[in-house]
Amino acid sequence: MKFSSVELGPNQLVFGFARHPLRYGNNLEIGNGQVVPEIKYFPRIGKDLKEEYKTITEQILKRAVSLGVDKLQLETELTYVEMENTALAGEITRLQKELMEKYAKEYGMNLGLRVTVADVRDFGKLKHDEQAFNKMLQTFEQVSSSGADVLSIESEGGKELFNYAIIRQDILGIVAALGFLAIHDMGNLWKEIVGIARNKHVVAGGDSACAFGNTSMRLAGGLKDNVIAHSLAAIVRGMSASRSLVAYEQGAVGPGKDCAYENVIIKAITGYPMSMEGKTAACAHSSLVGNVIAAACDLWSNEQVENIKLFGGYGPEVFLEVLYYDTKMMNGAIWANKHYELKEKQL
Repeated sequence: MKFSSVELGPNQLVFGFARHPLRYGNNLEIGNGQVVPEIKYFPRIGKDLKEEYKTITEQILKRAVSLGVDKLQLETELTYVEMENTALAGEITRLQKELMEKYAKEYGMNLGLRVTVADVRDFGKLKHDEQAFNKMLQTFEQVSSSGADVLSIESEGGKELFNYAIIRQDILGIVAALGFLAIHDMGNLWKEIVGIARNKHVVAGGDSACAFGNTSMRLAGGLKDNVIAHSLAAIVRGMSASRSLVAYEQGAVGPGKDCAYENVIIKAITGYPMSMEGKTAACAHSSLVGNVIAAACDLWSNEQVENIKLFGGYGPEVFLEVLYYDTKMMNGAIWANKHYELKEKQL
């Protein structure tokens, strides 16, 4: 499918509303008049992974019940350790899904589980890394069969040229990386992912240009110590939408990945629901974006927070609470028919 027009204009693009809402998991609706928190987490180093993900999931769900959160999405971003063992990735997904089903049944919660597969290909190789590519597809198969509701990835095709070009501020090299290499790779990869999603009756979510747009954002830095200009980073961010859009041309339907800051553009073009991240991404990286990005979100996320002990609890459950109150503000504005006012004046 090729997109030839814009689905949502500036006066229609707002948080909580998508042209094509989604329903999946335990009757979780996305983009149908409400913003849903999406919590993302990272296991402690050196811990048993299955036990760690079980603990994280239970902590999140217990805090959600305590707060009265009735709609929630969890995102598990697989690490290179799980990618070495596709069966382990499946076991972790199954364990999490069983807990979520239990809480959904006992407390009437609407829950969804996104699993993001890591791109483990070595782009330094002269030829395409077929072994790693197949490993990624096997992992998508495993997690789809084990309870994942949404499939995503932060793919890196084109990174082999982009890294060279961005540090030299070589616009032509950046264009070649994003406009040719990345798009070619996205087409091949997402054709396979969408095929798996359809076969397993799960949702093909979307990709993220983290390897491009977020790399540029970090190089641009804050108000000092700039390796590249903020203007260049902003250009790269906009250009990144061209490669991320390919996932949807291949059949992905969202919700797009939270760390894809290009999702505002993607949502305007496709009308599909999108996840976004803002101030709560500070646990993983700093940025000047703040909450501006929330103006168009359907899921509101945090970036990965490690499962470390804080005064208020462990990292993931604490950040869930922050996300939840952010979404309560947005949903309160929707309920009061003040969402466009909040979009324009506060976010």
